[in-house]
Amino acid sequence: MRKPVALSVILAVCLFFSVSMSAGAVATDERATPAEIVQKVNEAVTLIQQKGEAAFDTFRDKNGYFVWKDSYLFVIDVEGKMLVHPFTPTLEGMKFIGAQDPNGKLFIAEQIAIVNSPSGQGWMEYWWVKPGEKTASPKVSFVKKVPGTKFYVGAGLFNLSKEAAEKGSK
Repeated sequence: MRKPVALSVILAVCLFFSVSMSAGAVATDERATPAEIVQKVNEAVTLIQQKGEAAFDTFRDKNGYFVWKDSYLFVIDVEGKMLVHPFTPTLEGMKFIGAQDPNGKLFIAEQIAIVNSPSGQGWMEYWWVKPGEKTASPKVSFVKKVPGTKFYVGAGLFNLSKEAAEKGSK
């Protein structure tokens, strides 16, 4: 069993991800929308229901459909283990249940609470390192449980409030 990941390790990985993503994000200068986030998450949930874990390879493709504009899909299990991260595959298999943002928010635990709620889905806010930067910024992610599995899928946006994301995804 792996130990929970320390915040310093998470921030270092985020910095690596930020540098690797910044070229693509700056080149296109396009931002994903809340509606796109919900659409891609719903499509990923459907794909997992159809193909099971075989769908994970589709999500890992950095040039594929589920990595777009300034966003990408991630898959985590309800115990906090990262299952899919297209830009940092070394995170896969690591437990993030105790991961905290710079403000001390247990954001993976909150995601798990959302997907275990009656709706099985929702938006949540936390702080994370934005591509191309070294310090954390506000982020909002939409997460959704894959019915009949222990998995949930998510994707997010920077510098947008939960209220704005909810409104923009309707």
